[in-house]
Parts: sequence; structure tokens; C-alpha cells
Amino acid sequence: MERNSLFYNEMNEPLAARLRPKSLDEIIGQEHLIGKGKVLRKMVESDRISSMIFWGPPGVGKTTLASVIARVTKANFITFSAVTSGIKEIREVMKKAEEDAMSGVRTIVFIDEIHRFNKAQQDGFLPFVEKGSIILIGATTENPSFEVNGALLSRCRVFVLKQLKAEDIVALLKRAMNDERAFEGKRINISDEDLYFIANFSNGDARMALSTLEMAVINSDEKDNEVFVENQIIEEITSKKSFLYDKKGEEHYNIISALHKSMRNSDPDAAVYWLARMLEAGEDPLYVARRVIRFASEDVGLADPRALQIAVAAYEACHYIGMPECVDALAEAVIYMSVAPRSNAVDVAYASARSDAIGMLDEPVPLNIRNAPTKLMKELGYGEGYQYAHDYEERMTAMQCLPDSLKDRNYYSPIDQGLERQISERLKQIRDWKKEQLKKK
Repeated sequence: MERNSLFYNEMNEPLAARLRPKSLDEIIGQEHLIGKGKVLRKMVESDRISSMIFWGPPGVGKTTLASVIARVTKANFITFSAVTSGIKEIREVMKKAEEDAMSGVRTIVFIDEIHRFNKAQQDGFLPFVEKGSIILIGATTENPSFEVNGALLSRCRVFVLKQLKAEDIVALLKRAMNDERAFEGKRINISDEDLYFIANFSNGDARMALSTLEMAVINSDEKDNEVFVENQIIEEITSKKSFLYDKKGEEHYNIISALHKSMRNSDPDAAVYWLARMLEAGEDPLYVARRVIRFASEDVGLADPRALQIAVAAYEACHYIGMPECVDALAEAVIYMSVAPRSNAVDVAYASARSDAIGMLDEPVPLNIRNAPTKLMKELGYGEGYQYAHDYEERMTAMQCLPDSLKDRNYYSPIDQGLERQISERLKQIRDWKKEQLKKK
């Protein structure tokens, strides 16, 4: 058990630490898990908890919930750090937990940011979880399917904690202002509008919201034990919003998916919003530009060939001028993609051709369309029967260019959108003409 020094003062702790809930009823949010009659609450109240993983964004109460569970169930509570905990330390603690278990004392081992533990560290807990020597509670902001060893994950129940709503954060802030542990009984004068501003700024992170409120109070004027928090102070403290965004994590892929699907659904407003979310969080504009280029070919295609030109031009603009000047070029491209006519016929054509190219035998190129740069090749029939399209009035021939087994394949099927409407008509004329020529032979 830790001892406080003679100079320890609880008021020196961050506000979030001073106000950490001690019971399930004090926790704000996560009603789907700890509301009356909900599964996790039943497990805790019946004292039948098992190893579990809490997955959710920062500041939603993962650590708090674990400590409350330990308090309610009267279990030893041990925390591990992925940075400072080695295999030796893990084994020592596990040995002590096994000894306590023999005496009927349970041990809850809490691992914050379990995704940062390497495989060997995670495997160190596995036999003790299997034997029931410990109850493991892991917390992670990353998808545990990818970051937690399969063997360990299969022995844990995963609970998804949701991002706190603005209303939840405001309720938390109001509770803090009326808690004697927060500001030593001082009255805090702050408008509801500013509380909602802090809530939105915090992005659902309770810890950030409480820290912001504490900074605002410390930097505000006080008179007769009443603190007057002005909007100007809050604006100065919150000059740069911290976005929930990890350029290598799941949220990165969630938001680029949202951008792509918003463009595909012809929603320029949503598309430009997700673009802003990525760029303002520090995403590489060239990465976004590459995704827009892909979209231009995959989802717009020949319905509007200019889309690809605009996407490539946006990439070049990002390369030449960088952030923040390139944001308008990217926004222009994203909005253009969103309102352009839609066709995935090019993408479908390639996917179908790729399937045949991979799944069938590598048939030789027909002799008539092979090049014949040497005398031997000509003697072997390379290029024999080749028909030069420009020598014919129609500027095309009925010559076969596919291998025999694929000669009747039609990979490209344009749709009735944009320029592809005209392409469809032209392609039909071409294919009908060629069929007629083959009938004459």
C-alpha cells in the first residue's frame, strides 16, 4: 500500500484525479454497460466478474471503471505500465497474486493501454488468467482484435465504452463546480454556453474537460470567494482543438472511409467535413490526395474523365505548396468528386479481367498481334494476319485480340451516366459492327 509523504496535498493532484468516482453511480455515461439492469453492472453487483477488455476513446472512464470494480468487489488492485513493466516484474506480481488467491483474496490486474504491451508481455499474463489466479482488466483505445493476442483476447470479455456526449460532459463539469474537493468551496461563475464550449472542445474526453475547467478557474479573477470565468479566458486556453485521430490507428481508417463513402454517395457537405477532420488533425495532405485520385478512377471513371485530371492536379498542388495553403485545392477536388456523375464500370472491368488473368492458364498472345522484330519471329508467324486499323475506312477491324478461350469476353460495360452514356452508344456500335463482319466471313 502506498504512503503519502508529509508534504502530500490532495489539492495538488489534477482535478480529474481528485474527483475520480468511487462507485458505479458516480460514473457519468456508459449507461449501456452500467445502467440499472445492464450486463456489466449485474456482474459487479453480483460479484461475478471475469477478465475483460475496455475498448474506447480517451477520457471515457476506462481506468475509473476498473478502479471502481476493484473497490466494490474488495479486490487487490494492481496496475501495470507498458513502458516500465518487464517480464520479471509481471512474474513477481503474479506469484504474489497466486499466494493471495490461496487465502481467498482476489487480485485485479489493470493494464492501461494494453495495446502497447508486446506479445511476450501479454503472454506473461495468459497462464494466470487461465488458472483464475488474477482477473485481468485491459484498457485500450485501439481495436483489441488487432492489438491483443488472440489467446488472451479469447479469455476476456470485450466491453465497448462510448464517447461521452456534450450533455454528459456538461453534467460532469457542473458536478465538479459543486464538489468541495474541486475548488476548495469556491463558487464558480461560468455560463452554460461556455460549459458547452468546453464540452465540445474536449471531444468527449472527461479528463480533458476537467483539466480545461481547472485551467480556466486558475486563470480567472476571484472576488469574495467567487471566481468569474470569462469567455476570453476559455478561448485562450482552447486555442487549438485536439482531435480524436490517430494517423496509424483505427480512427484514421474510419475517417478516410467516411470521406470516400460520402463522395460516393454524392454528399459534398459530409465529404468536405471529413476532409477537414483529417487535415486539421495533422493528416498528410498527399495521402488524402492519393485517395481522391483512386476515387476518381474507381467511382467516377469514364462517366467524367476530367475527375482524374482534377484529382491529379490537386495532388500536385499539395506537393508544390503544402499545408495549409493546399486545403482549398483538396476541397475543390473532393467537392468535384462528390457531384460528378458516377460509374464504377472501369473498376469492374479491371476486376473481372484480373480474375481471368489470375485464375486461368496463361494463354499465349495470338500470333497476329505479336511483334516481329527478327527474321526468325517472322518465319514463326509472328505478326502474320495483323490488320492495321488506320488502313481501313472504319479505322477498325474485326481482328481477334483476345486468346481463343476468352474471345467472347466483354469486361467493360459502361453505364447510363455522364460521358459513359455516349461511350455506351459508341461501344455498342463497335461491337455490333464487328459481329456483322465476323458473320460475313
